[in-house]
Formats: sequence, C-alpha cells, structure tokens
Amino acid sequence: MAGGTHVLFVEDDDVIREATQLALERDGFTVTAVADGLDGLAAFRSRQPDIALLDVMVPGLDGVSLCRRIRDDSLVPVIMVSARADSIDVVLGLEAGADDYVTKPFDGAVLVARIRAVLRRFDHARAPAGGRDGRGRGDGRGEGGDAGTLRFGDLEVDTDGMEVRRAGEPVPLTPTEMRLLLEFSAAPGTVLSRDRLLERVWDYDWGGDTRVVDVHVQRLRGKIGQRRIETVRGFGYKLRG
Repeated sequence: MAGGTHVLFVEDDDVIREATQLALERDGFTVTAVADGLDGLAAFRSRQPDIALLDVMVPGLDGVSLCRRIRDDSLVPVIMVSARADSIDVVLGLEAGADDYVTKPFDGAVLVARIRAVLRRFDHARAPAGGRDGRGRGDGRGEGGDAGTLRFGDLEVDTDGMEVRRAGEPVPLTPTEMRLLLEFSAAPGTVLSRDRLLERVWDYDWGGDTRVVDVHVQRLRGKIGQRRIETVRGFGYKLRG
C-alpha cells in the first residue's frame, strides 16, 4: 500500500520532522515535510497528498485550524500529532475532522501502522459494494427498499453507491464516518461496544483510545440526527431501526 502513497507531514520540530520523514521514506512513502501550517496548506493544495499528518502546535496556522481548512475542500484522511495525550488537543483535532491521532514520542512502526489503517478505511469506504468484505452490507433489518439501500426513518444508506441521504438530502460523510455508519447499519438495534468499533472501523488490533469513537459518533449524530444513534451506558452505541 505504501508504494506511491504521498504523505504531507507538518511538524515544526526539525529533528522530529527529519527523522519521521526518513522513517516513512524507508517504508516506501513519498513525503512532503514542512514546518509551518500556512506552508502546509499551500503544499496540500499544490501537491494533493493521499494523507495528511499534522502536528497540533505549528506556527503560521495551527494543526487544528489546518485540519478544518483541509476538510473544507477534501475528504483526504488526516492524522493529528500531539506532544501529549491532552484531552483538549485530541478532541479538538477529532472534532475538526481528523480521522485519528498519535502522541509524541511515537514509535515509527506504530505510526506506519496507523497510516496504513487510515488508508485502508479510506479505500474501503470508496470501494464498490462488490469489492468490500461485506461487513457493511446490512442484514435486512432496516426498513428495506431498493437493493443496496437501507432505510432507517428518514435516513437512507446506499451501500452500493456509498451515499447517505437524510429526508432526501445528501449527507456528506468522511470515509471514517461512512465506515462507522456502515457498521451500525449492518446491525441496527444491536449494541456495538467501543472496542468492537475500534477494531472494525479503525482496524485497531491493539487497545485504542475510545475517545476516537465517542467524538466520531458525536460528529455522525450531528449529520444524521442526534436521536438516530443511541448511547447504551456501560456498553456502547446502537442504531435505532
């Protein structure tokens, strides 16, 4: 997957930027590395990377603001980088539209694994239904309708066209939000734990931060309706059928 994959890395610490660039290039990635958020925005627009890796605290335009600017124009995957596992940094980055985050200092192998996992989600969310593994196809417990379309009240999930409509209007979702909705749509009324969602949506084979799930559920609720996804305290979430 790494071959030909272009990573934009925005990091103002020279040592971290250069060491990370070398590590990613050894794994076959093409890397554009810049030290300033404004330079990062210009590089994003001119180079059109496959994924953006953004440090939270960079000069010119901070990483969270840069993520928002990227999300205004693109669904390209974004991973935030924070110097600490600060709740505010993490939540702000995810609310701005980031798909995942890593904290410094990070292990190069872990970073590569996170990048590959995000790229798999992105590719999977864009793939035609016939090319997916079937986890998001649904089991027919929605309200039915055309083949490949699941309906839950005023919400329509087209699993073939990878489109979502609410009351007939298109709902723009990021690839991660689409993967999350597909997991819920495959088992409406079934409680899905945060750990299961981390494994199925984020491809985490190790323990992950459940704040990633909680923030993405909140973002998804804001787009498809606050009452559509119910919190089951102590267990997880479920989609109202």
